[in-house]
Amino acid sequence: MKNAATASWRDRNPVAAFATTAMLLTLGAAFPASAGDDASAYPVSSNATPYSHCLSALAARPGDNLPSLAVGEIVDKTGQLSVADHGYALSQGATEMVISAFYKTRKVRLLERADLRVANQELMFRKGGLAGEPIRPGAVRGADFIVAGALTELNYNIVSDGVGLWIKGVGGGGKRVVVNVALDLRLIDARTLEVVYVSSLQKRIVGREVEANVFRFFGSNLIELDAGRIRNEPLQLGVRSVAEMAVHQIMTDYLGLAANPECRLTEDGATARPS
Repeated sequence: MKNAATASWRDRNPVAAFATTAMLLTLGAAFPASAGDDASAYPVSSNATPYSHCLSALAARPGDNLPSLAVGEIVDKTGQLSVADHGYALSQGATEMVISAFYKTRKVRLLERADLRVANQELMFRKGGLAGEPIRPGAVRGADFIVAGALTELNYNIVSDGVGLWIKGVGGGGKRVVVNVALDLRLIDARTLEVVYVSSLQKRIVGREVEANVFRFFGSNLIELDAGRIRNEPLQLGVRSVAEMAVHQIMTDYLGLAANPECRLTEDGATARPS
């Protein structure tokens, strides 16, 4: 009975049936099914940015007189919320991103200062003789430098443009949207609390959309064929990118490590990027 009804619909609406079949074939070609469409098809990989190699290159530089460095909390001061995601627009893990960036350089001794809850509990256990050896004076390494800062900007639609053309229900178009994110870090001498270096960087993040549409009425039926592609640079990848380049500036401009020429920042309008 179901097959008869389907055949009857196809007989009454041959154009609509053809359009529907064409749409399904188009979608199948655009989004092919794969036996590997599961978690194993997208393996875990390193969370690197296009700037990570600049930090890794510093690890090969000579020198083992490593400064001790503590990273404080890098807070989100943009005040931006994402209604669609029901939370913050920017990652609240900027502190961890900065710590990871310093670790990639292998040229600092990282000290835990961002979250001392577990460390303080461990010290209390040792002080009370409940775990390990007792604490001796000078057992905890002091910092030479402290890093503090904040995510300070998230600007939407600093550039927004597009083009489209539709004639009698057939057409297509494209759109481009640019936002930017900024990070300000400061390096503090732990002995004098003097701010000895400041890095202020921003990165533009581009989103693009291309679409094509066909609309047709066949009798009382509206047939729509819609195909498109959206490609957005991840916003949080932009946050990690500025964190890595801010750390690269601290390590090279202030602490004096030699940087690869392609990792030095140049100004192209309002955009900072490796040359």
